[in-house]
Amino acid sequence: MLDAIIISIFIVAIAGIGFEAIDLLPSDVLVQVTNIEAVRWILASFGGIIGLALGLTAQTTYRRVESRVRSLPIETTLTRSVGWVLGLLIANLMLAPIFLLPIPQQFTFVKPMMAILGSIVFSVLGVNLADTHGRTFLSLINPNSVESQLVAEGTLKPSPAKVLDTSCIIDGRLEALLDTGFIEGQVLVPQFVLQELQQLADASNDQKRVRGRRGLDLLNQMQGNYADRLVINPADYEDIPTVDAKLVRFTQEINGILLTNDYNLSKVANLQKVPVLNINDLAQAVRPVYLPGDTLELKIIRQGKEPTQGVGYLEDGTMVVVEEGQAYVGEEIYAIVTSALQTSAGRMIFAKPETSVVA
Repeated sequence: MLDAIIISIFIVAIAGIGFEAIDLLPSDVLVQVTNIEAVRWILASFGGIIGLALGLTAQTTYRRVESRVRSLPIETTLTRSVGWVLGLLIANLMLAPIFLLPIPQQFTFVKPMMAILGSIVFSVLGVNLADTHGRTFLSLINPNSVESQLVAEGTLKPSPAKVLDTSCIIDGRLEALLDTGFIEGQVLVPQFVLQELQQLADASNDQKRVRGRRGLDLLNQMQGNYADRLVINPADYEDIPTVDAKLVRFTQEINGILLTNDYNLSKVANLQKVPVLNINDLAQAVRPVYLPGDTLELKIIRQGKEPTQGVGYLEDGTMVVVEEGQAYVGEEIYAIVTSALQTSAGRMIFAKPETSVVA
């Protein structure tokens, strides 16, 4: 919508200039024109074409500037804004006496030129000064906070907000991560994610309805336990049809981190340079590493593919194939790890009963 407004303004403005430009021609030239109105509309048409080109250029420039501003850290944006305002203020204070000087009539154009030049020069100086000493300025805001000083010095970076998707809420492991402190910073739930949970809770499909209600219950529980950190954000994007695309757009705009269990959403977000925290990846990373010779305590659940094998599972779901374990089906035993295998389906551990190894 804003793009259309920018382009329309340029088209109307330049077309209007073209429409009125014929009045600037000398009277002896206007006398030779037989149809002034036709010439007006021709000039207006050419002006509209030029305005369209200028409007497209302005729209593209605006989008580039907007993208650049969004990528800037908030502390940089704040200090540059302050430096820019101070630069303009100093420029106006220093240039005010110049307008009181008696300048000859033929040189009156010098005053506005000096005002423009001075404003540009001092604005650039103010922004450069902010880039150089902005961190010190931020530390002055709260000098007693060690965290503020470290952020101002660049030693410590502020924690970005975490944006939750539907699958992460329904999963149920997020509250445990909040309890342990592994998830830091503000946790945001966009309004469109809440609406998707409500649609799941009202669905006719039993499985979807159970998942949706579970997600709402968990969200209410987390909001009660972490009222100061969990925030429902009203942002929505009517022009974007899917919730996943809205999540990526929202996370980009706030420079946050997307928290999800959805593998495909993680890949799409990574392609668009959006930071992602996947709880499944975290669970995989914190699984204990078993090396040959380590001892496991597990229950043999069933017989393996080979006649002498037994199969058990660790608490994290890792399959353990125990050689000579058929005789221990239904029993809990100690087993010694002999090797481990990482497959596309997960990790598999091979072991032998401790008694057979000792023997």
